[in-house]
Amino acid sequence: MSRRTLDGAIATPDGKRRYVGALFATIADRYDFITRALSYGQDRRWKERLVRMAALRSGTRVLDLATGTGDIAVACADRGALVVGLDLTRRMIELARDKHGVRVRFVVGDMAALPFPPASFDLVTTGYGLRNVPDLAVALREIQRVLKPGGTLLSLDFNRPLNPIVRAAYLAYLDLVGGALGWALHRDPDTYRYIPASIRRYPGAEAVAQLMRTIGFSRAEYHPVLGGLMAIHHGVRD
Repeated sequence: MSRRTLDGAIATPDGKRRYVGALFATIADRYDFITRALSYGQDRRWKERLVRMAALRSGTRVLDLATGTGDIAVACADRGALVVGLDLTRRMIELARDKHGVRVRFVVGDMAALPFPPASFDLVTTGYGLRNVPDLAVALREIQRVLKPGGTLLSLDFNRPLNPIVRAAYLAYLDLVGGALGWALHRDPDTYRYIPASIRRYPGAEAVAQLMRTIGFSRAEYHPVLGGLMAIHHGVRD
């Protein structure tokens, strides 16, 4: 698949929904390895930073979106929170349950149509979730809906650097490494080239924070990670 073809496949919400669904079903069993490899082993440390920012208390109700194999969800549960981990990919949920047992309630579900009543959670977390949704505004409105007033959103994700030289080098690196990993693991170099393709269409950390404020999050801000190549967003529901 050429870059133009990949870009076209994720150009519309419906197209991106289909592509992302098929992609994560394909890579689920390699997901932990890939997140470690692409972050040079720093992924766990970034997630721990996000969880520390949550300042969790015993009994805090947490929803972890795009939970993957459950790293953030279980880290929250280990601090006494009551956690639901949700992912669109059934295989991810199966792996999370096998990996972590019953410490977290893991469910299959869609970030764009969360199966929970309004004001159900004190905290919503997500690692690499917002960049992958077909419609970012729809997902943020759903997150706001299920948060209690004063509840918090914390999101870790790749950033889209503003500096064009830095951005070009960053995306070239992800294209190169992603292609090599895709070929080694799946005999398909395009498997992980979705990551830079999705970053090219991502509005970037500051624009995401502005959208959060528009939707109704107060004090929406972001914290640069890895020199701004990654970011943790922090918003509070009005």
